[in-house]
Amino acid sequence: MNDVTEYCSIKEASQMLGVSPKTVQLWVEKGSLRAWKTAGGHRRVIRESVNALIKARNQRADSNGVSGSARREPGMHVLIVEDEEALRRLYEFNVRQWASAIQVDSAKDGFEALLRIGKTKPDVMITDLSMPGMDGFKMLRRLSELGELGSMLVIVVTSYDSEAIQNLGRLPDGVHVFEKPAPFKSIRQLVMDAMSENRPLSR
Repeated sequence: MNDVTEYCSIKEASQMLGVSPKTVQLWVEKGSLRAWKTAGGHRRVIRESVNALIKARNQRADSNGVSGSARREPGMHVLIVEDEEALRRLYEFNVRQWASAIQVDSAKDGFEALLRIGKTKPDVMITDLSMPGMDGFKMLRRLSELGELGSMLVIVVTSYDSEAIQNLGRLPDGVHVFEKPAPFKSIRQLVMDAMSENRPLSR
């Protein structure tokens, strides 16, 4: 561990990954990034694990037809988080009909969604709650802790009714909930109303 080029600080890792230092700390705590503490209590992140995460993210982005290094284009950006591929494609198709200047991205679970949110800062997120790995409840709690929810219009589409949601874990304030099957007309109206009211949908 004497070769400092093999390690980087939390801030350096956040710059490499294009996310906030808090997000890097979260990934270290989850074990998604490998790190150790100096005698002074400072975290040092292993560069190899940072590079591996970047590579994995880029491979997922390429599989969805999005360049991992691509910058956000002008217009509204919608992120769809759904583990069932058929539903993801259905949501993408419907959202793209709203307007020509809409960029649509997708993730198959909460962890992948955190990666994409840290990278692209979407205006709107449409998400399921029941997903393998990091589910929607955990993802939304993490986003709330990281202060990321205020920059997005968050829409949940779930098979759970209100009672089940309360039993499984409360959702952060401001989250809009619709039951499956997705009522695309109502979701579109919600998004358009938010835009017409000049609600700040992005940073």
